[in-house]
Amino acid sequence: MTTTELAIEVQDLHKRYGDTHAVDGVDLAVARGEVFALLGPNGAGKTTTVEILEGFRHRDAGEISVLGTDPGKPTGQWRSRIGIVLQTTGGHDELTVEELVRHFAGYYPDVRDPDEVIRAVGLDEKRRTRSRHLSGGQRRRLDVALGILGRPELLFLDEPTTGFDPEARHEFWELIDGLAHGGTTIILTTHYLDEAEHLADRVGVIAAGRILAVDTPERLGGRAESEATVSWQEDGERRHVVTGEPTAAVQQLAARFRGEIPGLAITRPSLEEIYLRLIGEYEAADRTEQP
Repeated sequence: MTTTELAIEVQDLHKRYGDTHAVDGVDLAVARGEVFALLGPNGAGKTTTVEILEGFRHRDAGEISVLGTDPGKPTGQWRSRIGIVLQTTGGHDELTVEELVRHFAGYYPDVRDPDEVIRAVGLDEKRRTRSRHLSGGQRRRLDVALGILGRPELLFLDEPTTGFDPEARHEFWELIDGLAHGGTTIILTTHYLDEAEHLADRVGVIAAGRILAVDTPERLGGRAESEATVSWQEDGERRHVVTGEPTAAVQQLAARFRGEIPGLAITRPSLEEIYLRLIGEYEAADRTEQP
């Protein structure tokens, strides 16, 4: 992949706070049009890494290109090409949805039509509602509206659905899917593994400032090659077998049952299980290395 095909390229990124190495040699490449999820426990370095990419925090060392620009030397033109949706927002509580969107529209040189944006995020019926009267999901949609007003090529989403009920989360996923299909590159940080699995083309796992693994959700940490659990119902009990050859196991069961296998299910380790394994293995190795 050439540099021109990359929205983000990071090489050997470092950031210290006193004796704490918050980011410890991160390498990362995100393609244009990709949805990339950065996963990790609290204190892993996610926020610091993303804030450096956004141009809000200085790095100690490393080479970075975000949309072809060093975010440590941001320009107004470069900032107009990115959108940022923070985890928490505040202020402007007395302004209506329409007033807020039109106000922020004045900040960008190439702005989307405010009415189009309000409709796109599903707030057309709430355009005259003051922001303090919006539900959590509606407020998050408003945050995204403000983030996409300037037609960003790259959108940063920090824990976008924290506190959402299941229905609101799925509605928000549909919105993000639409942006991704429109060609927007998206960087997502989230604690919800099902969210990363649904939205992301690739995921990266970070711990103690180091990238442990990067792959598609299906293949992360060897997930696709992991042994499968074949389970079925027999004699009033749930039975299962763990095997590296699930097709052969199903064929044997089908022959035994002479057709349909009651309650057949085939599962591999979930993304959450793989994530926890990667974090656990890293922490165990780190403890072993301690003097």
